[in-house]
Amino acid sequence: MSEQNVSFDFEAFRRGIEQLDAELLINLYADDAELRIVNRYTTPSSPRELHGKEQITEYLNDVCGRAMTHRIEREVIGDDRVAFNEACEYTDGTRVLAATTLELQNGKIVQQVNVEAWDE
Repeated sequence: MSEQNVSFDFEAFRRGIEQLDAELLINLYADDAELRIVNRYTTPSSPRELHGKEQITEYLNDVCGRAMTHRIEREVIGDDRVAFNEACEYTDGTRVLAATTLELQNGKIVQQVNVEAWDE
């Protein structure tokens, strides 16, 4: 059986991020996907690690439920990897900038790493 090359729908991913659509986003993850988050609370030596769609869904529902804006910038899209910056702003003016990489397989996200810098 030959392996089918399915491309990742980055524009759907962008819509999901920018329109805070957790349901659209979760459909772009593989069932066994992993997400690692490094930020002001979860340092590189102790990152937050989420395993599988269930944990990632909880995270995406939380993030998409916040009163904030998200904008994808400077994306670089390859066959099996994507990198981009995500500029976020809360209603109180607090800004967050995330550098994100995605590893892809069969058109789905299998690994994601977010490194976030917050206004202090």
